Amino acid sequence: MDILNYAFMQRALLAAVLVGVTAPAIGIYLVQRRQALMGDGIGHVAMTGVGLGFLLSWSPVWMATLVSVLGAVLMELIRWYGRTRGDIALAMLFYGGMAGGVMFINLAPGGSNANLTSYLFGSLSTVSESDVTAICLLAAFVVLVTLGLRRQLFAVSQDEEFARVTGLPVRALNLLTAVTAAVTVTVAMRVVGLLLVSALMVVPVAAAQQLSRSFAATFAVAVAIGVAVTLGGTVTSYYQDVPPGATIVLLTIGAFIVLTALAAPLARRRARAAADADPAECRVPAGRAAGDEVGV
Repeated sequence: MDILNYAFMQRALLAAVLVGVTAPAIGIYLVQRRQALMGDGIGHVAMTGVGLGFLLSWSPVWMATLVSVLGAVLMELIRWYGRTRGDIALAMLFYGGMAGGVMFINLAPGGSNANLTSYLFGSLSTVSESDVTAICLLAAFVVLVTLGLRRQLFAVSQDEEFARVTGLPVRALNLLTAVTAAVTVTVAMRVVGLLLVSALMVVPVAAAQQLSRSFAATFAVAVAIGVAVTLGGTVTSYYQDVPPGATIVLLTIGAFIVLTALAAPLARRRARAAADADPAECRVPAGRAAGDEVGV
């Protein structure tokens, strides 16, 4: 395959695989917590980090990681304490993140909005070796957290009160989830883009839920879908010269539609199988039930 003859495509494909694994891995907990749009908010905040990276001549990936982690922690604190005006505070945080990114990158020497576009929507040709190194380290952190603490994170995502009663450090785990989501956003921004990463965190999980019932199966199917669409979108982007982020998201939505269409007959088949498996002697005959009713 000629696609592997180019170093930039090798880096892009490696980054795509890591994004395909990490985004659904943390996304499954966000979906359980009903925080599906958290990744979108963190992406807005990470724009300030990218702009600061250009302004200070630091790595935009690492600067975006730092700023998005701080933003994610602030979002979690607002969720705890800002019950009455929390939505307004979050809105200001999101829009301030976008405005800060645009302002800082235009203040940077030689900076322009064109530099920000590749981070907003993804770009294959701009994934550098330093980006790949940062993505590998950050992805390793995400995988260790989402797999190593899966029981604790699942318990907190399902029922915080019950998790607190059982002795789990709920607030610490909530903060860790927010931080891991922020790291995932910066992992994905070079391939999918900051404005589209939330879709890759949520839609594969929603698609997997159409077919699987258990958490472990949903996790595995979601990651498989994530890897398939990121690789497929990256290859399609190379051969068809289309934006990688948009291609990946559209493939993800297409996978959701297909799996949803397949889930309906599968659910009916499972229902019939369950009905056929019921012992006949456990059922109350309709005639006897009617007779008893008449007797009364």
